[in-house]
Amino acid sequence: MIENRSGCPINLALEVLGDRWSLIVIRDVMFGNRRHFRELLTRSQEGIASNILAARLKRLVEAGLLSRSDDPAHRQKGIYSLTEKAIELVPVLVHLGAWGRRHLPTSPELAIRQQLMEEGGPPLWSAFADELRHLHLETPLPESRESVIARLQAAFEQVAADQRNEAAATATKDG
Repeated sequence: MIENRSGCPINLALEVLGDRWSLIVIRDVMFGNRRHFRELLTRSQEGIASNILAARLKRLVEAGLLSRSDDPAHRQKGIYSLTEKAIELVPVLVHLGAWGRRHLPTSPELAIRQQLMEEGGPPLWSAFADELRHLHLETPLPESRESVIARLQAAFEQVAADQRNEAAATATKDG
């Protein structure tokens, strides 16, 4: 058990989430549906080292933000799932990303999901959280509606394709 420095809510939250990698891991599970160690290790653009990833996953499980279950397809692998505690971070991540989009040099394909979440506001965040609960906590989905996760993924793929096409057109024009 880690002894807390104070009872300040901001301090307590930072003690759990304040290192460089914890929110990146949660982001990748939440927005990228990366549920296995190998996916988290190889598909993160930030290039987390395996020992750091293992330590963060253990810490996030201990903090109650992720749960780990055995993968029925492979006994030595685990599947990481968000807990309700982590799903409640959706508005925090949206606000953090909004700040980053406004004040830092983001890439279009990595900022599009953030833009859609900002534009959708709390109703979209709530629908996204419901989908996360369904995927990670196996709760029933509320009445049928467009999948937020599918919408975010489609927007990402479209912007990424547009970026590739633009780069190819520029290369052809310059070549």
